[in-house]
Amino acid sequence: MRLTSNSKWNNFYLIFVFVVLYAPIFYLIFYSFNEGGTMNNFTGFTWEHYQAVFEDTRLIGIVLNTLLVALLSALIATVVGTFGAIYIYYTRKMKTRRVLLSLNNILMVSPDVIIGASLLILFTLIGFSLAFASVLLAHVAFSIPIVVLMVLPRLYEMKDSMISAAQDLGANSWQVISRILLPSITPGILSGFFMAFTYSLDDFVVTFFVTGNGFSTLAVEIYSRARRGVSLEINALSALMFLFTLVLILGYNAIQIYGQRKRDKDVKAIGFTKNEVVEP
Repeated sequence: MRLTSNSKWNNFYLIFVFVVLYAPIFYLIFYSFNEGGTMNNFTGFTWEHYQAVFEDTRLIGIVLNTLLVALLSALIATVVGTFGAIYIYYTRKMKTRRVLLSLNNILMVSPDVIIGASLLILFTLIGFSLAFASVLLAHVAFSIPIVVLMVLPRLYEMKDSMISAAQDLGANSWQVISRILLPSITPGILSGFFMAFTYSLDDFVVTFFVTGNGFSTLAVEIYSRARRGVSLEINALSALMFLFTLVLILGYNAIQIYGQRKRDKDVKAIGFTKNEVVEP
């Protein structure tokens, strides 16, 4: 039987995949409102588990630490990764460029256990204390390759003739970077930032190796609490984090749509201007 992109079987398969992926999440969120305190039987609706989350000052502090690490690591990784991608793109020797890309991709596919263990050994050898700074540096380390891979495609899509024209008109290096290069790759930079931010929020293995001295992130804290027994407070916290991530993604999509519409308007405005100039 021939299947087309609009066939009911394709739609059924797509729905099935989303149900399999999201059913456990909604199951977890559903029982976060269970008055019974377990995930075996729903006895009644309550907000007490969410109230317990906001009353747990230690947990709130861990959430703030997690967001701070994610934000700072994403910002640092975005800056370093963006200029790293620019350096790779403008590397003249093809062999050198391939070596740099291969080194970047190796970090992407390396198991988190290896990255976490290697960073732990490094911090131990140099006498670096395991706390906030070690976690931040580790998150920056595994986020930079992500940003590089997000920015590079935008650089390849960019027209080098714009930079040549700006240089011919007398623009210096900083003006070329700030007014031509960075605006052209802004979508890739934003994508890299949001991906790095999400990876940092989600990371457990690397953080588990490099955390210490009373500092913890949300993933490590949930793991340690889950080992002592399933608590619906964890369900409530997970539901809040899922909602936060959903709002973050919707905001990112809104920014992308706004940027695309603005670019379309600019293209149309340029087209109208050309037509007005050409018409007698």
